[in-house]
Amino acid sequence: MKPNSLAIDIAGQRLVLSSSRACFDPALRALFIADAHFGKDAVFRARGIPVPIGSTADNLLRIDRLIAEFEPATLVFLGDLLHARESLSTLTIDALHAWRVRHASMRVVLVEGNHDRHAGALPRTLDVEAVREPWLIGAWALCHHPRAVDRAYVLAGHVHPVYRIATRTDSVRVPCFRFGIDRGVLPAFGSFTGGARETGRVAGERVFLVVQERVIELQS
Repeated sequence: MKPNSLAIDIAGQRLVLSSSRACFDPALRALFIADAHFGKDAVFRARGIPVPIGSTADNLLRIDRLIAEFEPATLVFLGDLLHARESLSTLTIDALHAWRVRHASMRVVLVEGNHDRHAGALPRTLDVEAVREPWLIGAWALCHHPRAVDRAYVLAGHVHPVYRIATRTDSVRVPCFRFGIDRGVLPAFGSFTGGARETGRVAGERVFLVVQERVIELQS
């Protein structure tokens, strides 16, 4: 099934939420992705935990599809592009280099997250601009950690938000976008990441669930 998108207005700005767990600002032609955690599978294997190879290739394929759909001029990773120092393995970095060559004309920015600082600097040949939070672009303050920034609306990641949908006999946790009064949190993009927050809505918050390649606003 082809991923679908939903256009919404947040803080007076248009955002397009993708069921691929990313969002796009059409005015800026900027694509935002949080918590890709490239090389997480390599980290687990390096630490003696047998997990399948392939999450990096899957993540890059999904980014390629997003780029084909939205044609962004700028791609911004909202922190945790890498998972840990072992993510700088030859296999992972070679895959990232090949991907970067395919999109050499696109600006790529990394708002550094806690995992990125632990992993260490990316090779300069990847041509990724590393910046500290908050990084201001248009109406947005781009961060890794959800926080308040004066006179700007924050887009962040870090907490891997999910929402629990329950019936009388069963329940499932699904990724979600959460937009509060002064900040929004994107779901984790990485295919080998878990979810953390699954609490109910806070006052004034809009929640958008990613369910079966669709983005659906949770009704009150």
